[in-house]
Amino acid sequence: MRIAATSMAMLQQGCSVPLPRAASVRPLSLSLAAVASSSVPSAPSAARDPRVLLGMSEQQLQQLAVDMGQQSYRGKQLHQLLYKRKVREIEDFSHLPMAFRNELQEAGWRVGRSPIYHTVNAADGTIKLLIKLEDNRLIETVGIPVEDEKGSVRLTACVSSQVGCPLRCSFCATGKGGFSRNLQAHEIVEQVLAIEETFKHRVKNVVFMGMGEPMLNLKSVLEAHRCLNKDVQIGQRMMTISTVGVPNTIKKLASHKIQSTLAVSLHAPNQKLRESIVPSAKSYPLYAIMKDCQDYFQETSRRVSFEYALLAGVNDAEDHAVELAELLHEWGRGNHVNLIPFNPIDGSDYKRPSKKAVLAFASVLESRKIAVSVRQTRGLDASAACGQLRNKFQKSPFYAKTDEMQFLPEIAMAC
Repeated sequence: MRIAATSMAMLQQGCSVPLPRAASVRPLSLSLAAVASSSVPSAPSAARDPRVLLGMSEQQLQQLAVDMGQQSYRGKQLHQLLYKRKVREIEDFSHLPMAFRNELQEAGWRVGRSPIYHTVNAADGTIKLLIKLEDNRLIETVGIPVEDEKGSVRLTACVSSQVGCPLRCSFCATGKGGFSRNLQAHEIVEQVLAIEETFKHRVKNVVFMGMGEPMLNLKSVLEAHRCLNKDVQIGQRMMTISTVGVPNTIKKLASHKIQSTLAVSLHAPNQKLRESIVPSAKSYPLYAIMKDCQDYFQETSRRVSFEYALLAGVNDAEDHAVELAELLHEWGRGNHVNLIPFNPIDGSDYKRPSKKAVLAFASVLESRKIAVSVRQTRGLDASAACGQLRNKFQKSPFYAKTDEMQFLPEIAMAC
């Protein structure tokens, strides 16, 4: 068994939490499956601004330059300024002629970078940033440095995909702050650039495990994934997209044949227990999600990683480990399980399991030929669980000005 040191404890908590409800809002009865097959409008997103430079490819930037009467190489310069030099304002594009800068601004173009609202540094080097978006929403992103035996630092960025989360996993902090909207692609990309600026170091790995459920914003996630790969130059295999499970989206992701890791949050070895931990599981049975994972592997040849949050006295018994191993063997070979000891959050009755219980659970899986790692706890003194820091600064739950049914966004229509 190896102890994984690539991420802070409970990065996966960012994808799910009970959504606080105002007294005037009726209970949500529409299932994920129903939304997936309906024509319900997608979840609220910030009005897409077509004049944001961040997120554009070099080819698109070259075309923009030509359209504005410049030589195409000006587009290459724009690309360097955005992704290499990380310049935040057009007026600071010193490599470009003043006339071109003025023309960009007069045409309404902007870079699309947001200010850092708050920074928390943990003793272990983990840094959590609160980024203040244009509409004053706050999102979290985390930088996790890991030093290898040779002294080289590998920097991982944990990025958010939504402002809040509409799902209701019982152990997660993010939803306590409510759900507002999906992030645009450039708002995801800028999180990685902010981490690089803060650490003055290149990001090597990106995990979509921050605030929100990535599969409920798949279009923007895939656009950001393309930009991070092609423009920021982070390898596809160095990125992980996490999900608690949303009907139809694993198949949709497989169709894009990206070479990044899919991490599925199981958190339980059977349907009944999973429903008590992840309420949305009622609309996406365990056999269905496992079948989709099996198909994903056949389609992409990429192994699926299974996340398992260990909750003391709930899902951490050795019998649960035996049942989990049987489930994984039933649906295929070569599975990997990432065990995540629960990271305590305010207002939760769940407890962190003992180290002995964690090691015993891992040992049972190993004895049944399941590859297993235990995520090393990082940043506990930096409000480590996704959503905790944001909730301190933006405590009032905010609801989009739409019918509550629209909180469950573009599922089948995601891309």
